[in-house]
Amino acid sequence: MPADLAVIGLGHLGLPLAQAAVTAGIDTVGYDPDPRPYAELRAGRSPVEGALTASEVRRMLSGGFRPTTDAAELGRVRTAVICSPTPLGPDRAVDLTALGDAARALASRLRPHTTVLLESAVPPGTTETFLRPLLEEGSGLVAGRDFHLACSPGRLDPGNRTRTLANTPKVIGGLTPACTESAAAFYGRLTDKVVRARGPREAEMTKVLETNFRHVNIALVNEMAVLCHDLGVDFWDVIRCAETKPFGFQPFRPGPGVGGHGVPVDPGGAPHGGRTSGSPLRMVSLAQEINDRMPRYVIQRCATLLNEHGKSVRGARILLLGVTYKPDTADQEAAPAREIATRLMDMGAQIGFHDPHVLDWRVRERPVPRADSLYEAAAAADLTVLLQQHRTYDLQGLAVKAQLLLDTRGATPAGAAHRL
Repeated sequence: MPADLAVIGLGHLGLPLAQAAVTAGIDTVGYDPDPRPYAELRAGRSPVEGALTASEVRRMLSGGFRPTTDAAELGRVRTAVICSPTPLGPDRAVDLTALGDAARALASRLRPHTTVLLESAVPPGTTETFLRPLLEEGSGLVAGRDFHLACSPGRLDPGNRTRTLANTPKVIGGLTPACTESAAAFYGRLTDKVVRARGPREAEMTKVLETNFRHVNIALVNEMAVLCHDLGVDFWDVIRCAETKPFGFQPFRPGPGVGGHGVPVDPGGAPHGGRTSGSPLRMVSLAQEINDRMPRYVIQRCATLLNEHGKSVRGARILLLGVTYKPDTADQEAAPAREIATRLMDMGAQIGFHDPHVLDWRVRERPVPRADSLYEAAAAADLTVLLQQHRTYDLQGLAVKAQLLLDTRGATPAGAAHRL
């Protein structure tokens, strides 16, 4: 059965896009070669933690959304949007394996006049030097002449109910002006504002800049938090004062590490970046180094606090609060909680956790005990560590009940806990 749109990849990018398209009345099919998303969606559940609620999934299905594992469906659409995951590999280079598989599945079924859009986060040059050849070789068609090709990197903030696809401007860079306009016509049905970039590389680099901006600024405040603790300066008060400046400053806050789907990227090391060698983004590399140190710094602070109270990490009962990468969502993508728990376990600590959005949490494939009663668990623990400040937490009450509380988010009232 033909559809107007195929969303390829039903993850944190593809699902919200498919939801927005169905809401806008666009006949949408969602393709993923992994059978798990298909099974979860057909059962009325979201395959991605925190992406959609069960009721939203049911509304999508009743609105005509069709999840599938059959790639033949890709040959019957006017627009195909690739939302495949592009994680960092062991060498910290972007892994384009899933993107390549999606491109080949689409290419063998690509019809003339189709608009192909790339939302996955990729290094600059990927649309033109990686995706385009795969599509052209597999289809026998020429991009920019026989079909439209453009990049429009995903910009959604998982769990944010106020910033949706509809009110977040969409950046678009097409291979040709006609490609850009075709992409703009599609996204104009879903969002209030479309921003036209000069081309695919500019659109791709926009995502790189936005992601690296976040990581570099978090690294700055993380490093300053460590310095201020050593100097006996209340860095949280420093931020409170600095953010009153009406120009030239944007507040970022330190934490136990940096999670999320947006990973820092140095295009100089990318195989499709089109950059000359010897010009890495040194600040991005340094920022990653600083942020990667934060879980270890949290462990150090835990050990110091326990020692100051006559206890050792070995054998200590430590309760971790909030194991997701951001507040008020179930999304655990790259959250620092798992590394912190692993290191504490290696040091002989007895770990428990509490998170209102996570019922089952595993570290090294082993389940971590979940606290049923938060206050009772905090009172029984030798140390309670706040890793994520979900709004349901009564931090004032928690500070009273906990024997020892380390707040890595600066969310507790001043003087109520030990802050990062």
